[in-house]
Amino acid sequence: MREYKKDDIAVVWDPELCIHCGICARGLPEVFKPKERPWIHTESASKDEIIRQVRDCPTGALSVHS
Repeated sequence: MREYKKDDIAVVWDPELCIHCGICARGLPEVFKPKERPWIHTESASKDEIIRQVRDCPTGALSVHS
């Protein structure tokens, strides 16, 4: 698992669960950039925008923790 921090939250990505469907990248492309490393740029959107997009992940590969 990899963790990407933003203010008082952390976006956690579990690559074993990810099926690379791209919902995150299509929904919030300024944050989720799969061709870059690191691929999650939490500084590019608000905390609320990131939380809403992470909730759309169909596999649970992305999650948010405070």
